[in-house]
Amino acid sequence: MRRVVITGLGVISPIGIGVEPFWSGISEGRSGVHKISLFDATGFPVSVAAEVKEFEPKRFIEQKKALKVMARDIQLAVGAARMGMEDSGIDITKIDPTRLGISLGAGLISMSIEELSPSVRSSLTENGEFDIGKFGADGMNLLFPLWMLKYLPNMPACHISIMYNAQGPNNTLTTACAASAQAIGEGLKVIQRGDADIMITGGGDSKLNPLNLLRYYFSNSLSASARDPRQVSRPFDGERDGLVIGEGAGIVILEELEHARKRGAKIYAELVAYGTASDAAGVLGQDFNGRGLVYSMESALEDAQVSKDDIEYISATGLSTKSADTVETAAVKQVFGGRAYDIPMSSIKSMIGHLSAAAGVVQLVAATQTLAHKVLPPTINYDTPDPDCDLDYVPNTARQEAVKTVLVNSFGMGGHSASLIVKKFE
Repeated sequence: MRRVVITGLGVISPIGIGVEPFWSGISEGRSGVHKISLFDATGFPVSVAAEVKEFEPKRFIEQKKALKVMARDIQLAVGAARMGMEDSGIDITKIDPTRLGISLGAGLISMSIEELSPSVRSSLTENGEFDIGKFGADGMNLLFPLWMLKYLPNMPACHISIMYNAQGPNNTLTTACAASAQAIGEGLKVIQRGDADIMITGGGDSKLNPLNLLRYYFSNSLSASARDPRQVSRPFDGERDGLVIGEGAGIVILEELEHARKRGAKIYAELVAYGTASDAAGVLGQDFNGRGLVYSMESALEDAQVSKDDIEYISATGLSTKSADTVETAAVKQVFGGRAYDIPMSSIKSMIGHLSAAAGVVQLVAATQTLAHKVLPPTINYDTPDPDCDLDYVPNTARQEAVKTVLVNSFGMGGHSASLIVKKFE
C-alpha cells in the first residue's frame, strides 16, 4: 500500500497563528478563551468564546475581489492553506495539477446579521411582522448580488483549488465536529488508492456569530459558568458544565512518501490509519452512546494494522460537557481495556475551545508537534476529579514524554465519529 506522510502544516488558532505560536501556547497551557469581542454579546446568556486574535485576511488573500465573497470561516481556511502550502515547499509549477487534490471539512456558515438586517427591516409590516412578499419585492434587492457565495460550505475548497490550480479530487465534508478529521482520513484514502499524490486536507470554522451562539446555547451544550473565561473550558473535570465555542482553521498537506522523497520534502510524521462510524442515536450532543467512537477507534486500529499496545497517547475530543466526556472515557476503556489507565489522554479544547469542523485537524497538528518535541499537551482547568472520568488526562501541566504513535479522536453532534493514527516517521 502507498505510504502517506505529512509534509506541510498550517494553523490559525485562538492561541496563535502559525505552528510555532500555536504549539508554544499549547505546551505552555495557555488559554485562548476570553470575553467575546467580535460582536456585542451584551445581554446574551453566554459571553465568552475562543477568538482568533490579530487575524488579517489580506496577509493571506491578495485578491480583493475574492475577499468580498469570503465569510470569516472561508478566510480562516484559505489562510491556513496558504501557510500549509508554503510550509510544504511544493512548487505547483513542477507538479501535475491533476494529481493535487483537496479534502476539507466545513460547518454551517451563518450569514452576517449586519448584512442581512437592512433587507429584513425593509420587509417588515407596520405591525413589525416579517412579510415574505415585501422581502421578495424589496428586501432581496438590498443584498449583495453574490451573497450566497460567502456562505456555501464548499467554497473554501473552491478558493483553495483556484489558488493552487488543484485539479485532482475535490471534496467537502460537513459532518459537524468530525468534519476535518474525516476530511483528512478521506484524503489519506485518495492517495493510498492512487488517485492523487498530494492532498490539501483539513478545514476551518467560526462559530463567533450571534446566530451560532444562540444555536449552541439552545442545544444545552454551552457552559454558562461565571468563572474567569480562561477557566470555563474544563474537559473531564468534575465541575465541567459545557463547552466553549471557538474559531480557527488547520491544514495538513498529505503526500505519497516516494513523491515527497523525490523532491526532498521535510516530513513531519506518517499518517497510517483512519476509521469512522456513527452512533446512530440522537441528533444532539447529549445523545451520544459511544458506539460510533468505539467503532471508529477499532476501525482505525485495524486499518493501521497496529496493536492496541502501540498507542502511546490519545488526543481526546474532550468537549467539556458532562455526557460527552463521560461517554468518551467509557469508549476508550471499552477499546483498550485495563490498559486505558496507562495511556495519557488530553484535550486541547481546554485551551482553544471547540473549533467545530476545524477541531480534528487542529488536534492532528498538535499531535505532529507532540511527536517532534516529545511533549504531551495538558488538559488545563482540571481541578476536581470525576469518578466517571478516571483516566490520565495529563492534568494542567504539559508532560515531557517521547511517544511514537498517537491516536486522534474527533466526534460530535449527530453522532459522527472519526479516528486518525499518526506515527513518528522512520
